Amino acid sequence: MPEPSAQRPVATADTAARLLAVIDGLAAESRPGAEVRATLDSALESDLGLDSLARVELISRIEDRFQVRLPENTLSRAETAGDLLDALQIAGASVRGGRETHRVQAPIGRVQGTPASAHTLVDMLEWHVQMHPERMHVQFYDTPEHTEQLTYAQLKAAAVAISVGLARGGLDRGQSVAIMLPSCLEFFQCYYGILLAGGVPVPLYPPARLSQIEDHLRRQAGILDSCLAPILITVQEAKLVARFLRAEVASLREVLTPQELVSQHAGSLPPAPTPDDVAFIQYTSGSTGNPKGVVLTHKNLLANIRAWGTAIRLDSSDVTVSWLPLYHDMGLIGTWLGSLYYACPLVLMSPLDFLARPERWLWAIHTHRGTVTAAPNFAYELCLRRLHDDVLQGLDLSSWRLAANGAEPVSPNTIEHFSTRFAKYGFRPETMAPVYGLAECTVGLAIPPLGRRPIIDHVRRDLFLESGRAIPAEDDDPEPLRFVACGHALPGHEIRIVNDEGREVPDRTVGHLEFRGPSATSGYLRNPEETRKLVRGNWLASGDLAYVANGDIYLTSRAKDVIIRGGRNIYPYELEEAVGQLQGVRKGCVAVFGASDPAAGTERLVVVAETRERAPETLAALRKQINQLAMELVGTPTDDIVLAPAQSVLKTSSGKIRRAATRDLYTRGAIGAAGLGARLQMARLVWISFTPGLRRVARCIAAYGFALRVYAAFFGLAPLAWLGTAMAPARGWSLTGALARAMLRLAGYRLSVLGVANLPRGSACIVVSNHCSYMDGAVLLAAIPRPFGFVAKSELQRYVFARVFLRGLRARFVERFDVERSVEDSAKLVRHAKEGQSLLFFPEGTLTRAPGLMEFRIGAFQVASHAGLPVVPVTITGTRSALRDGGWFPQPGPLAVVISPPIAPEGSDWKAALRLRDAARAEILRQCGEPDLQR
Repeated sequence: MPEPSAQRPVATADTAARLLAVIDGLAAESRPGAEVRATLDSALESDLGLDSLARVELISRIEDRFQVRLPENTLSRAETAGDLLDALQIAGASVRGGRETHRVQAPIGRVQGTPASAHTLVDMLEWHVQMHPERMHVQFYDTPEHTEQLTYAQLKAAAVAISVGLARGGLDRGQSVAIMLPSCLEFFQCYYGILLAGGVPVPLYPPARLSQIEDHLRRQAGILDSCLAPILITVQEAKLVARFLRAEVASLREVLTPQELVSQHAGSLPPAPTPDDVAFIQYTSGSTGNPKGVVLTHKNLLANIRAWGTAIRLDSSDVTVSWLPLYHDMGLIGTWLGSLYYACPLVLMSPLDFLARPERWLWAIHTHRGTVTAAPNFAYELCLRRLHDDVLQGLDLSSWRLAANGAEPVSPNTIEHFSTRFAKYGFRPETMAPVYGLAECTVGLAIPPLGRRPIIDHVRRDLFLESGRAIPAEDDDPEPLRFVACGHALPGHEIRIVNDEGREVPDRTVGHLEFRGPSATSGYLRNPEETRKLVRGNWLASGDLAYVANGDIYLTSRAKDVIIRGGRNIYPYELEEAVGQLQGVRKGCVAVFGASDPAAGTERLVVVAETRERAPETLAALRKQINQLAMELVGTPTDDIVLAPAQSVLKTSSGKIRRAATRDLYTRGAIGAAGLGARLQMARLVWISFTPGLRRVARCIAAYGFALRVYAAFFGLAPLAWLGTAMAPARGWSLTGALARAMLRLAGYRLSVLGVANLPRGSACIVVSNHCSYMDGAVLLAAIPRPFGFVAKSELQRYVFARVFLRGLRARFVERFDVERSVEDSAKLVRHAKEGQSLLFFPEGTLTRAPGLMEFRIGAFQVASHAGLPVVPVTITGTRSALRDGGWFPQPGPLAVVISPPIAPEGSDWKAALRLRDAARAEILRQCGEPDLQR
């Protein structure tokens, strides 16, 4: 849309006046008592207080008043009343002319079988291309009246062309490629093109409005920096904006459109991916100060797709209808990839199209005889509030057999009212399925039995808040708490509820929900700290609180959202929903959270509610009502009520309340602080684009200074270590260990060591460690206090410096290439171990610059099992980033060594060695936070 100062097409004074009257009418309703008069230069949000949902209503009123259909991008691009006038003039000739007709389309038929033999997403697509290449896969509504179709063969051909373009652009295997595209057919093509090129897709949500550009780019920069993406694929209109990201993300080389990537040249593709290769990185919603990228492999995705399909009996006769954004796991995996696997036609529309006219979603189900959908709770609520019977005449929802409701707390009121309201259009109560999932389990984790009506549990409020017990309420209980059953774990997956000590709790007791199964992630990308919080042995922590009753899972809250006040647990959801119902409060724009109160030793109960009210007496009445609700619902008054202007309560890209981020604003006194306008944001971004050179120089100086410091420490102390081991080998380990610790300190590295007590005292053992960097030896010398014999490759004996040093450390050399000598060396190692010498192995045998734990060789574990010695897994983290293979430029960062409990051999045969290997590798994989590269 043009800026307010830009020249506009000439409009009649009458048209402009009628438009402004419509805007004034909605603004008056939204802000009672406020004296607001719109002009063509009035900003819809900052001047008139009309947020996204208010603009949805405004567009609907304009279309009704002028009997036109505004352009589809009006919702996202109109910033001022003048922009709406421009859109109205463009649409002036297209009179709506009555109710739309929706002709039912014939089904496209069934297919035999599924790609059950597929091990990767690439295998899955290839199976469909071979079996039915011309079968329609996706039908996308690019306009309300027109659809584009994509067959399996077209998807494969376009993906190959894009993959060749990526390969020609220098994409290395395993590198991330960010996709910042709206819903479109090119998204699917780019996703598979990245996979075929050996890359890893990282979907990002595209910018919605110019006024949000600064926050949007700040979020994306954090994610791009986390995944080290060298390439960003986006639309032409966003390229100018996206270029600013390169000033903040050192790894980003190219910002390209799908059309620019398509290569007409033939080219060879890299080797096909394996089941354990990463197929998708999903960044979770919430604070982006420390982005959490969930690493999902082909194996994870296929396991979840198959488990979900089994649970809902999905097959090729189903039709999936969706408006969900493709950058979100529910839209990407739950709707698209699930439809692809089972050959279900996918009917897709854009999220903005749904928000503008929710009836289109329901009419698409009618037209295409849709059977399966998924959406957050707010989508069903929006249909309830926005849709009138006059736009639903003739609607038939009888084909709809599964309406998955998830991705945010499921409201009992919504599922009850939706089933009742749309029953006359053929919607059956058992179609509604409250589900539960999370990105860390790919997408889906629990679902009710197919064909069962939703179950709502009524529990006693007092006992629940005081003790966390979900005791059923009596029928005449006037104020029970209500929770919705989300069913059982998907096939092959498990869920348990534990207390703070990690012990399982009885039924109807609230605790922490943990899960495990083939869909579970190995951790967060390059984020071992958050991965350690996630992994609990062989279980993963969901971060949710829940209880089990009659085998069903009932979600009660996010653990971090629970407010502990005076020994009571206060759950924010119900109070937020109740406050949102008050006249004058913006529904869905309420945050309830706890703020630390050190003086009282507890948390303060804070309510932040958005309102457009300004009159002091009205605000005072609202505060009184909110306080009364708090007393009624949670049994305690609020400590603070903040009535804030629009856009004060922060939300994620999918519309969830960001309570922690809003609490941070509250504690800083920044609730409702005015942000920079779009022009100032753009000016700041332009300035940023001119300053990266200066920052690069500063970073370069700092990097070279750090490298100089590292090498000064190394070359200053390494000769002393060499002389010490050569002249006094009996004290070589202790002397070299002390020098290694000094070298790391002088170099500026911080080394943390956990689990030293796990090393057996007074007896020999076999230590096995992952191998990340040439620094690993020095780090182990610094971390392990007792002497071990390094098991080193025999070719190191060719170098005098290495040979003298390693022999001084009692290293044992083994042959890798001569089979007979290798067997002899292994027998010698067993003898040394039986004689009481502890040995240290790197069972991966080599190292790579790319993160990931490779396959373990069996030698160390055969030595342990034959000698009857325990194996101690040791995990090194941080050294790969500090000094990568193939490079000699050290980088700063924390280093850590975790020594896990010893694992005793269970026998001396081959199978015992294999069990030792698998157990030790699983422990190191759990601790290291890197992908599993075992083939």
